[in-house]
Amino acid sequence: MAFSFLLSPLLPLSITNVCHCAAWVFVLYVLYKLTKLYIRWRELVSALEPFPGPPCHWLYGNAGEFLKIGKDLDFALHWAQTYKYGFPLWLSNFYAWLVITHPDYAKAILARQDPKDDAAYRFIVPWIGEGLLVLSGPKWFQHRRLLTPGFHYDVLKPYVPLMGDCTNIMLDKWEKIVQDKKPVELFHYVSLMTLDTIMKCAFSYQSNCQTDSDNDYIKAVYQLSFQVDHRFRNFIYHNDFIYYLSPQGFRFRKAQRIAHQHTDKVIKQRKELLKCEKELDKISRKRHLDFLDILLCAQDENGQGLSDKDLRAEVDTFMFEGHDTTASGISWILYCMAKYPEHQEKCREEIREVLGDRNTLEWEDLGKIPYTTMCIKESLRLYPPVPGVARKLNKPITFCDGRTLPEGSLIILSIYCINRSTIFWKDPEVFDPLRFSAENSVDRHHHAFLPFSAGAR
Repeated sequence: MAFSFLLSPLLPLSITNVCHCAAWVFVLYVLYKLTKLYIRWRELVSALEPFPGPPCHWLYGNAGEFLKIGKDLDFALHWAQTYKYGFPLWLSNFYAWLVITHPDYAKAILARQDPKDDAAYRFIVPWIGEGLLVLSGPKWFQHRRLLTPGFHYDVLKPYVPLMGDCTNIMLDKWEKIVQDKKPVELFHYVSLMTLDTIMKCAFSYQSNCQTDSDNDYIKAVYQLSFQVDHRFRNFIYHNDFIYYLSPQGFRFRKAQRIAHQHTDKVIKQRKELLKCEKELDKISRKRHLDFLDILLCAQDENGQGLSDKDLRAEVDTFMFEGHDTTASGISWILYCMAKYPEHQEKCREEIREVLGDRNTLEWEDLGKIPYTTMCIKESLRLYPPVPGVARKLNKPITFCDGRTLPEGSLIILSIYCINRSTIFWKDPEVFDPLRFSAENSVDRHHHAFLPFSAGAR
């Protein structure tokens, strides 16, 4: 009691001092962060000064244009026609990329081994992990070396009948649907078909996803794709704490759990099979293992295999990238065939001539359908499944016109704009498969057509 009486007059004073100190610490912290942001802004302005670009808002840059869903590529193409090699794209004053729209610049970037841009790709990492898509440096080389057998040319040959079987399941469903004379959303069914295909070919897994009309994994992929794009567009959601407390973050985590459960199920089933001696003997007799066999059996020169975390990342990456972008590409090809029936008829005649009395294409037939191949390439030119890729420079670069970018600069390589460049393509908006005939392809710039990007990455 005596000590309490003596200290009580000093208590309010100590609390006041603490509050004053806390306030000053907060002010200093804010000043520190603002100083860092100002320095970052000055560095960005200095780095991008040689590259003129479209006007942007003083606070949120060009972000306002990209809130108009579905118009992103239109704006990029318009700016690409104004700025020959590329232009800065600002999202707020503290994130900026140089958008490359010319093959000469693309060649310079793709000849290097810069890592993926962590500002854009980091939002997809919680979903697909750090697999080949986002890895860089020694770990990327290690994984790529371990997985090289999975990309062997001969591995693809036995997949052709499996792809045909999966396609026939989809076509049988379409025949029943069109009898009702209702519109059909092709992308959904094509996604199920490509997922079914990748599961059977790369993982030897019978998913039955095409007969399961309410597939949870496909729904989760749709939700995750939307949420990653939505988060990138909304600067406030770039903060992990804010995002994961938001309703959008809750939806992302829920869809992520479903996707990971699906992946874990596939891996677990194969591991159980590998415990069986007969299955091990069967796998050992294969001339070429499937992708999951390679993942589970891969070992480096030190006898070290992939960790469980790395294993799931590669499976998630291959499962998503192997079916989603393929489904997008196929859907756009079907769109072009429907929009241009004269080309569709030529493809049909060519394929009928190759097939004869058969109803399924074989490996040897794929080189005998040149006009169909040209139509596929023209569709990929107009509608590339991945319209752009991003890089972060790990060292400075000097382009062909003498302009330079410093280390740490962010790059977006716009495949969409390059494939539609008026400099390298006559009437680029016109669907013309003959662009890809042998005689018309001879003198074309090697990086003017980049449906799947290029280079080591």
